[in-house]
Order: sequence, then structure tokens, then C-alpha cells
Amino acid sequence: MARVAVIFVFLMGIGNFAMHKAVLESGHPLLGRMPWFVHMLGGRITLVTEFLVLLAALLLVANGWPAIVWAYCGYTALNIASAWLILSGRV
Repeated sequence: MARVAVIFVFLMGIGNFAMHKAVLESGHPLLGRMPWFVHMLGGRITLVTEFLVLLAALLLVANGWPAIVWAYCGYTALNIASAWLILSGRV
């Protein structure tokens, strides 16, 4: 059961990275309004943060915290909604 949960979180993490990268490459005006430290390394600092969130979720799920799967699922749903709003030009 834990293996399935880890794989599921990992697959959601891949999707989160793909959405994050698409938003960064979109050139949306909102990106220009982010604080200066977000622009360090061309916005890659936010990808590091994304990785740390994924790593924490994977470690917690692998060590017996199955509720983290639901929390990460909610996080992914919020990422999907925000990426859709930004990439579709609704924001």
C-alpha cells in the first residue's frame, strides 16, 4: 500500500513540475510582479521549492503518513487550477 501511495505522489509531483515549468515559460505579466528573490536564477528558485515540497511529501508517505497523499492531492488540485487560470489568460 505504501508503495502505491509513493508512486501516486511521485506522479503528481511530475505533473506539478510540468505545470510549474509551463507557467514560468508563459511570460505572463503576473510573473513580473513577483518579489526580486523569485527572479534569482531565472525563477529556478521556485522549482527548488517545488522539489522540496515533493521530497517532504514522499518522505512522509514512505514513513507511514498516508494522509499526506490527500494533502498533496489538494496541493496538486490547486496547482492545476492556478496553472489553468494563468495559461488560459483568465487572470
